[in-house]
Amino acid sequence: MTASPRRFAATSVAFAFWICMAGTTVPTALYPLYQNEFSFSAPMVTVIFAVYAAGVVCGLLVFGRLADQIGRKPTMLIALTLSLAAAAVFLLATGTTMLLIGRVLSGLSAALITGAATAALSELIPPDGPIRSASVALWANMGGLAGGAFLASAIADGTSQPLLTPWWATAALALLASLALWPLPETARARSRFAMQKLHFPSEIRADFTRSAATASAGFAVLGVLTALTGKFLHTVVPDAGHWVTGAMVATAFLSTALGQFLARALPSGFRLPAACLGLIAAAALVGTAVSLTSWPLLLCGAATVGLSTGIAMAFGLSAITTRSRPEHRGASVSTFFAILYTMLALPAVGVGLVTQATSLPVAARTLSTVVAAGAAVVLFSLLWSQRDAEPARVGGRE
Repeated sequence: MTASPRRFAATSVAFAFWICMAGTTVPTALYPLYQNEFSFSAPMVTVIFAVYAAGVVCGLLVFGRLADQIGRKPTMLIALTLSLAAAAVFLLATGTTMLLIGRVLSGLSAALITGAATAALSELIPPDGPIRSASVALWANMGGLAGGAFLASAIADGTSQPLLTPWWATAALALLASLALWPLPETARARSRFAMQKLHFPSEIRADFTRSAATASAGFAVLGVLTALTGKFLHTVVPDAGHWVTGAMVATAFLSTALGQFLARALPSGFRLPAACLGLIAAAALVGTAVSLTSWPLLLCGAATVGLSTGIAMAFGLSAITTRSRPEHRGASVSTFFAILYTMLALPAVGVGLVTQATSLPVAARTLSTVVAAGAAVVLFSLLWSQRDAEPARVGGRE
């Protein structure tokens, strides 16, 4: 494949990746409208959000190797078909059951596209070129999560059918991506037999894996709650604001997560995880205070801080896996890492929804902030403790 067709192919793959991820955050700003339309409670909002994460985790475990088994292009086309199916379900939705089905389909779509598109980009973009395939994959992933929320909220503000028009736009873009992918050649050169993706905790980097997963999970817990309940909070604080405010809030969090992964490259390796822990402690304080004082500017600062800190922790963990774990277990280790993160994206959101129903949103926010800050502090303390233990050994070695 020559340079020009290769660039077109890479652009098409990145666009397909972007629209699949965008489809997963389209409902974010629309949750208050769905709540009014179908008359369900705040806990149900978080359940509807959480089943998406369940779909991602199941997709990673059951179909995590599908791109290696049937090829990159067929897997990406299946992911786009699932994204189209999710849009169709939301367009036809008449109650919460259909919303739940749509979210599961979105989760499966995200799980399939992530591995297939990342692999395809690595095969289409030269490793010695000016643009790295990992950077394109990162921006397609996080940019899609940010873009879906913002695009849907902006469309909803400018239409008389806010629960339908965003999904028509999503379906049209997914169909366009499918048409762009259809004529592309397959990039995978080998196939493997079908097998479920097994979880694997790399023993050779167990401490760093555990700490980075714990830190990034704390960040994902906050991101999940922000995605599920920001619309409700902003409707209380600024009831006259458009849906775009919710979209901008969520977009800020996910774009900051992408920026955090780039920022990690500029930080010394030994400072990345402590910086992420300190950032999450600060973010927890900002989010808890923002909800208690009903201040959306503070919440915006908290969302950005959460995103940056989570991105740094993710970069640390993925770097440790890809450079220091055994090659034969790297795929399973990455899948395990993301399975943990997406589980923590879902469960705390449901818990906060239940606490909100029993008490109030400020109480739930303060509880979440306390737990997140405590978790980050425990990881930070364990890092400092391990460094203290390692220092005498280094001194003894020199002596």
